[in-house]
Amino acid sequence: MESASTTTAPPFGETPSGQLPPIVQRLERGEKTPICVIMVGMAGSGKTTLLTQLQRSLETPSVPPTPDDFVAADTAADAKMASYVVNLDPATLSVPYEVSIDIRDTVDYKQVMQQHKLGPNGAIMTSLNLFATKFDQVMTLLEKRATPPEPLPPQSQIGMDYILVDTPGQIEAFTWSASGAIMSEALASAFPTVLCFVVDTVRCASSPNTFMSNMLYACSMMYRTRLPLIVCFNKTDVVSHEFCLEWMRDHDAFQEALDDVSESAGFYGSLTRSLALVLDEFYSSFANAVGVSAVTGDGMDDFWKTVEKAGRQDFVLDYIEDLKNRIEEQQARTQAMARVSLSRLQRDVDAAD
Repeated sequence: MESASTTTAPPFGETPSGQLPPIVQRLERGEKTPICVIMVGMAGSGKTTLLTQLQRSLETPSVPPTPDDFVAADTAADAKMASYVVNLDPATLSVPYEVSIDIRDTVDYKQVMQQHKLGPNGAIMTSLNLFATKFDQVMTLLEKRATPPEPLPPQSQIGMDYILVDTPGQIEAFTWSASGAIMSEALASAFPTVLCFVVDTVRCASSPNTFMSNMLYACSMMYRTRLPLIVCFNKTDVVSHEFCLEWMRDHDAFQEALDDVSESAGFYGSLTRSLALVLDEFYSSFANAVGVSAVTGDGMDDFWKTVEKAGRQDFVLDYIEDLKNRIEEQQARTQAMARVSLSRLQRDVDAAD
């Protein structure tokens, strides 16, 4: 397990004036970089168990891959290089996967709770805030680990295939906090990054309203982070996820399912129907939905294909273009402020004369 050293680095996402973020520079040079997958989901959705299964599917084979393996492989999963796992859940007692960077090595959750007299959720958010102040060191470790190994050819130079990030079960502590935004943006500024929202398919099967709540959360996170989103319907070994895909494709099918349950009556039912209409546009432009089983490993191939598409295509087409626009807007604001300051200085000099 690696630990953050005492090196210093620029604040997250910041680069010298006029310089593009590392991910943009790498893409312009045609370098292949590892994809970062941030796992989020409601408590009990099975995202930690799923991450364990994902890591298992990417275990390094007994025979080391040759350069030809990387060129011939359709996806990074075919080459079977090791993944790199970052745990951002400070409250977990143990993790079933092999972790590379662990927030618990830096922040003591129980000590934070006692020292600051906080409840469980407050202590998680405070722990994330404290860890965010050290995240530049985490980025340094990730950048170092992603350094191309020799003597692989340029088109396959990559030190790892995926960076898997596990987050707290208290989903809002990461997705809606300043520290979560800082860490997400830092990762996205250096690597193609996708957000994987894990959904409990069993709960959705018993309640269309639960399905709607999950979809609203997924939609809100996508618009907040601006990252490519993958909706991962977990526990397909218990219930098939096909009904979820049907509800996303067919508005009438969801309405019929809502009519079949008692909770469809009253204000809550009317609200759910209205929200379903609102999400129709989201569904129509959304294609990254897969079904998996964290227990049996079913759906892993489809999952990695979807990750490759989201990380190599959607990230470049959507996030990178948006990032460049934001950089240009920031530079324009900075230049405008500089002109205003210079104008004020000139007026002061003229007045002094």
